Amino acid sequence: MQYTIRPLTAKDVPFLWEMLYESIFVPKGHEPFSKDIIKDPHISKYVEGWGREGDFGFIAVSNKGKQIGSITARFFSENNKGFGYVSSEVPELGMALLKEFRGNGIGTVMLEALFKEATLKNIKRLSLSVSPKNTVAMKLYKRFRFREIGMVGTSITMVAEVIEK
Repeated sequence: MQYTIRPLTAKDVPFLWEMLYESIFVPKGHEPFSKDIIKDPHISKYVEGWGREGDFGFIAVSNKGKQIGSITARFFSENNKGFGYVSSEVPELGMALLKEFRGNGIGTVMLEALFKEATLKNIKRLSLSVSPKNTVAMKLYKRFRFREIGMVGTSITMVAEVIEK
Protein backbone atom coordinates (compact mmCIF):
# COMPACT_ATOMS: atom_id res chain seq x y z
CA MET A 1 0.00 0.00 0.00
CA GLN A 2 1.62 3.21 -1.15
CA TYR A 3 0.51 6.49 0.39
CA THR A 4 1.82 9.84 1.58
CA ILE A 5 1.17 11.86 4.71
CA ARG A 6 0.74 15.60 4.24
CA PRO A 7 -0.29 18.51 6.44
CA LEU A 8 -4.01 19.12 6.70
CA THR A 9 -5.33 22.18 4.82
CA ALA A 10 -8.64 24.06 4.80
CA LYS A 11 -9.63 22.06 1.68
CA ASP A 12 -9.55 18.89 3.81
CA VAL A 13 -12.31 19.98 6.22
CA PRO A 14 -15.11 18.08 4.38
CA PHE A 15 -12.96 14.93 4.66
CA LEU A 16 -12.44 15.64 8.40
CA TRP A 17 -16.22 15.39 8.85
CA GLU A 18 -16.17 12.00 7.13
CA MET A 19 -13.28 10.89 9.34
CA LEU A 20 -15.08 12.14 12.45
CA TYR A 21 -17.85 9.67 11.68
CA GLU A 22 -15.31 6.89 10.98
CA SER A 23 -13.63 7.57 14.33
CA ILE A 24 -16.74 6.56 16.28
CA PHE A 25 -16.09 3.00 17.38
CA VAL A 26 -18.81 0.44 16.70
CA PRO A 27 -18.21 -2.97 18.34
CA LYS A 28 -18.55 -6.02 16.12
CA GLY A 29 -22.16 -7.12 15.80
CA HIS A 30 -23.56 -3.67 16.68
CA GLU A 31 -25.47 -1.41 14.33
CA PRO A 32 -23.49 1.63 13.08
CA PHE A 33 -24.61 5.00 14.38
CA SER A 34 -26.66 7.32 12.19
CA LYS A 35 -24.44 9.77 10.27
CA ASP A 36 -26.35 12.52 12.11
CA ILE A 37 -24.37 11.68 15.27
CA ILE A 38 -21.59 13.99 14.06
CA LYS A 39 -24.02 16.92 14.43
CA ASP A 40 -24.15 16.34 18.19
CA PRO A 41 -22.30 19.32 19.76
CA HIS A 42 -20.21 16.96 21.94
CA ILE A 43 -18.89 15.34 18.75
CA SER A 44 -19.02 18.15 16.16
CA LYS A 45 -16.64 20.24 18.31
CA TYR A 46 -13.78 18.12 16.99
CA VAL A 47 -14.15 19.58 13.47
CA GLU A 48 -16.45 22.63 13.78
CA GLY A 49 -14.51 25.80 12.94
CA TRP A 50 -11.38 23.83 12.01
CA GLY A 51 -8.34 26.05 11.49
CA ARG A 52 -8.53 28.00 14.71
CA GLU A 53 -5.30 28.82 16.53
CA GLY A 54 -3.47 25.69 17.66
CA ASP A 55 -5.26 23.24 15.34
CA PHE A 56 -2.95 20.94 13.40
CA GLY A 57 -3.04 17.60 11.70
CA PHE A 58 -2.24 15.40 8.74
CA ILE A 59 -4.03 13.59 5.94
CA ALA A 60 -3.02 10.21 4.53
CA VAL A 61 -3.44 10.10 0.75
CA SER A 62 -3.22 6.99 -1.45
CA ASN A 63 -0.88 6.94 -4.43
CA LYS A 64 -4.03 7.45 -6.55
CA GLY A 65 -4.79 10.74 -4.75
CA LYS A 66 -7.63 9.42 -2.56
CA GLN A 67 -7.82 10.76 1.00
CA ILE A 68 -7.76 7.67 3.23
CA GLY A 69 -7.18 8.88 6.79
CA SER A 70 -6.66 11.82 9.10
CA ILE A 71 -5.05 12.64 12.39
CA THR A 72 -5.73 15.91 14.21
CA ALA A 73 -4.81 17.69 17.40
CA ARG A 74 -7.04 20.37 18.88
CA PHE A 75 -6.97 22.34 22.10
CA PHE A 76 -10.09 22.49 24.22
CA SER A 77 -10.91 24.50 27.35
CA GLU A 78 -12.36 23.82 30.77
CA ASN A 79 -15.78 25.11 29.60
CA ASN A 80 -15.64 23.24 26.26
CA LYS A 81 -14.06 19.89 27.07
CA GLY A 82 -13.51 17.08 24.60
CA PHE A 83 -14.01 13.46 25.71
CA GLY A 84 -10.24 13.12 26.27
CA TYR A 85 -9.81 16.52 27.91
CA VAL A 86 -6.90 16.81 30.35
CA SER A 87 -6.13 20.54 30.39
CA SER A 88 -6.22 23.58 28.12
CA GLU A 89 -2.49 23.04 27.45
CA VAL A 90 -2.88 19.46 26.21
CA PRO A 91 -4.35 19.06 22.72
CA GLU A 92 -6.66 16.15 22.12
CA LEU A 93 -5.87 13.76 19.31
CA GLY A 94 -8.43 12.46 16.85
CA MET A 95 -7.62 9.80 14.28
CA ALA A 96 -9.44 7.67 11.72
CA LEU A 97 -8.81 5.64 8.60
CA LEU A 98 -11.26 4.41 6.02
CA LYS A 99 -12.04 0.78 6.89
CA GLU A 100 -10.42 -0.71 3.80
CA PHE A 101 -7.07 0.92 4.63
CA ARG A 102 -6.81 -0.17 8.27
CA GLY A 103 -4.14 -2.65 9.35
CA ASN A 104 -1.46 -1.38 6.94
CA GLY A 105 0.64 0.68 9.39
CA ILE A 106 -0.81 3.99 8.22
CA GLY A 107 -2.03 4.88 11.73
CA THR A 108 1.51 4.40 13.04
CA VAL A 109 2.95 6.75 10.40
CA MET A 110 0.23 9.35 11.07
CA LEU A 111 0.96 9.21 14.82
CA GLU A 112 4.69 9.61 14.14
CA ALA A 113 3.96 12.72 12.04
CA LEU A 114 1.70 14.18 14.73
CA PHE A 115 4.26 13.56 17.49
CA LYS A 116 7.00 15.15 15.37
CA GLU A 117 4.86 18.24 14.74
CA ALA A 118 3.88 18.42 18.43
CA THR A 119 7.60 18.37 19.30
CA LEU A 120 8.25 21.24 16.87
CA LYS A 121 5.39 23.18 18.50
CA ASN A 122 6.87 22.49 21.95
CA ILE A 123 3.75 20.61 23.03
CA LYS A 124 4.55 18.47 26.05
CA ARG A 125 1.62 16.04 26.10
CA LEU A 126 -1.18 14.73 23.89
CA SER A 127 -4.46 13.22 25.08
CA LEU A 128 -7.17 11.10 23.52
CA SER A 129 -10.34 9.21 24.26
CA VAL A 130 -10.83 5.61 23.16
CA SER A 131 -13.30 2.82 23.76
CA PRO A 132 -11.67 0.02 25.79
CA LYS A 133 -13.41 -2.37 23.35
CA ASN A 134 -11.34 -0.89 20.50
CA THR A 135 -8.43 -3.21 21.23
CA VAL A 136 -6.58 -2.49 17.96
CA ALA A 137 -6.49 1.25 18.70
CA MET A 138 -5.58 0.64 22.36
CA LYS A 139 -2.60 -1.48 21.31
CA LEU A 140 -1.42 1.21 18.86
CA TYR A 141 -1.75 4.01 21.42
CA LYS A 142 0.14 2.03 24.06
CA ARG A 143 3.01 1.60 21.57
CA PHE A 144 3.20 5.40 21.55
CA ARG A 145 3.41 5.43 25.36
CA PHE A 146 -0.16 6.61 25.91
CA ARG A 147 -1.23 5.64 29.41
CA GLU A 148 -4.69 5.43 30.90
CA ILE A 149 -5.52 8.25 33.29
CA GLY A 150 -9.30 7.97 33.68
CA MET A 151 -12.70 7.23 32.22
CA VAL A 152 -15.37 9.52 30.78
CA GLY A 153 -18.58 7.61 30.25
CA THR A 154 -17.58 4.39 28.50
CA SER A 155 -14.30 5.73 27.09
CA ILE A 156 -10.78 5.71 28.47
CA THR A 157 -8.82 8.96 28.57
CA MET A 158 -5.16 8.42 27.72
CA VAL A 159 -2.14 10.76 27.78
CA ALA A 160 1.34 10.52 26.27
CA GLU A 161 4.41 12.61 26.96
CA VAL A 162 5.68 14.22 23.75
CA ILE A 163 8.83 15.88 25.06
CA GLU A 164 10.79 14.10 27.75
CA LYS A 165 11.31 16.26 30.82
